[in-house]
Amino acid sequence: MSYTLKKPPIRVLLVDDSELVRAGLRALLGVEPAIAVAGEAEDVASAIALCKRLRPDVVLLDIRLPDGTGFQACKEILRRLPATHVLILTSVIDDRTVDEALKAGAHGYLLKEVNGRSLIQGIIDVADGKSVLDPAITARVMRLAKSGPEHDVLASLSAQEQRVLALIAEGKTNKEVGSAMNLSEKTVKNYLSNIFDKLQLTRRTQAAALYAQTKPRN
Repeated sequence: MSYTLKKPPIRVLLVDDSELVRAGLRALLGVEPAIAVAGEAEDVASAIALCKRLRPDVVLLDIRLPDGTGFQACKEILRRLPATHVLILTSVIDDRTVDEALKAGAHGYLLKEVNGRSLIQGIIDVADGKSVLDPAITARVMRLAKSGPEHDVLASLSAQEQRVLALIAEGKTNKEVGSAMNLSEKTVKNYLSNIFDKLQLTRRTQAAALYAQTKPRN
């Protein structure tokens, strides 16, 4: 199926460490008159350099790259070229990865299992300023959007429990937390026990990591 646009072809930069994947994408997109493959990159450094030189309309970007991640590439590309659109094309699917891609500024997220027609339409839609999400991850993104971690997880804690958790995340011992909050060490232990139960955790390191990921933004 061919998509025709009354404007110049969408210039696409392919970024994937697999030569085979790039060749397949080049062959697929090469027969579509609405799209022109402007170049190819196999890692973060070359992707950023080529973007600066070629100024593509859309970057088709994998997440796993030899010298870093697609998230790093996405942030840097958009920092330098804010008019560029980034479409993630990957085989990775989980809540954290999707959330990180969106926080990096990606305009779309598709899985490599997508068919050729949907990929072409996705590129066209992203170039047109639309957001594109693979159907397989739409429910995940909607869940993240409706109940962000800071409103979902931490909302189950009392204000005092959140203060304890914040101090634990700073690496403080129970004694240091008690001193900072004018509480006995035993009371701090009780607060921690309640926090672990509510968040379904078993270790301080888990609690600290969760708080670092979900703490309210200023």
